[in-house]
Amino acid sequence: MPLGEFDLIQQFFTRDQDQPGLVVGIGDDAAVVKIPPDRRLVVTADTLVAGVHFPEQASPEDIGYKSLAVNLSDLGAMGAIPRWYTLSLTLPVANEAWLSAFSTGLQLLETEEAVVLIGGDTTRGPLSISIQAMGLVRPGAAVLRSGANAGDDIYVTGTLGDAALGLQSVVGEVSESLLPGSALAGCIDRLNRPQPRTIAGYSLAPFVTAMIDCSDGFTADLGHILRASGCGAEVMLESLPLSSAVRCWVESQGWQLPLSGGDDYELIFTADSAQREVINGIAENLHCAITPVGKVVPGAGLKLIKRDGVVVESDPRGYTHF
Repeated sequence: MPLGEFDLIQQFFTRDQDQPGLVVGIGDDAAVVKIPPDRRLVVTADTLVAGVHFPEQASPEDIGYKSLAVNLSDLGAMGAIPRWYTLSLTLPVANEAWLSAFSTGLQLLETEEAVVLIGGDTTRGPLSISIQAMGLVRPGAAVLRSGANAGDDIYVTGTLGDAALGLQSVVGEVSESLLPGSALAGCIDRLNRPQPRTIAGYSLAPFVTAMIDCSDGFTADLGHILRASGCGAEVMLESLPLSSAVRCWVESQGWQLPLSGGDDYELIFTADSAQREVINGIAENLHCAITPVGKVVPGAGLKLIKRDGVVVESDPRGYTHF
């Protein structure tokens, strides 16, 4: 007998309802959550489509993990602590093995981030996953894109370009002569299972002036901060944090991939220079690399400067959905 919608929800997506702040969870027309009076609700939503946001051949467990991760990354960029999410799942067919693995991927990140599935919807159609994630911040504490000031330092967490290089490998656009498969394994993992910087975002929030997650590419996302803040920036190109695999790629193929490849889900943020010691301490405590890469400057636009002073051109658009 084919798996019905309500059986599907009960078998694969019903969670423990005994969670702080959750008044009504899965099983009613809508969920009810209790927001503490000293907190504000931060809400984000993303849709992932097969062949657009993840490779067609991606495993269902990886798809589940990534679908939730990219939403939690947005909450981290706002300085919010994730709490709940809803899931709308469109499937061509209700395959139980696929659903079990997909649910496992979700649950792995639920456990890591202490976030709870509280509702959603399922329907038939081309594979796509829509998640709405919710988190909490103190009043006035949400970090926006619009707070950067001339003179601020610019920072990046982690490394750039790994996921984009992983995608190049998956679709067969990296030759073995350039990079062996062993060098690309970590990049493919970054593509399939990005680690949302939620703890870093929450920890950094009191000390930064603007922040964004790097989903569409470094130049595009830093550009969002600059436009919202009415500033420009100068970035020292060789300061950008790269893995050994991406650095090898850059040496032969140029800088475009780490600058505009996207799918990094690292944090790009700005902070007053007086916060350098605090930021270094956060990086050390969290065992999270945080690299200064440039300065916010008066005016507009982004300059990417090499050690010899040459300004490098880069596509400012990054990844676009249309």
